[in-house]
Amino acid sequence: MAFEAKLRYLHISPRKARLVADLVRGKNAVEAQTILQFTIKSASDPVLKLLNSAIANAKMLKNIEPKELFISKITVDEGPVLKRILPKSRGRGEIIKKRMSHVNLVLDIKNQKNES
Repeated sequence: MAFEAKLRYLHISPRKARLVADLVRGKNAVEAQTILQFTIKSASDPVLKLLNSAIANAKMLKNIEPKELFISKITVDEGPVLKRILPKSRGRGEIIKKRMSHVNLVLDIKNQKNES
């Protein structure tokens, strides 16, 4: 059974957020928490908060402990782009793109047995 959590409109560019997502993809949930706590990237705090939310979903819905879970899928997609103008010389303007990200995280049970 999969437990999903989504983080939308994160004000960090997808390129930077993917660096953090790649660190924890496929890892155990407890190990991923430790990695994210000690990672010095701006995207690590929101991704850690998202991981904790997914773990809380699993605990509340099916009473599953974090040590039994692993990150089966984590994707960082591009969100909307805010366009701002920076004044330049001779009356020109340079467009600055402030990018956003959508992060989707899916946790799954490690040793899933077929119950049929």
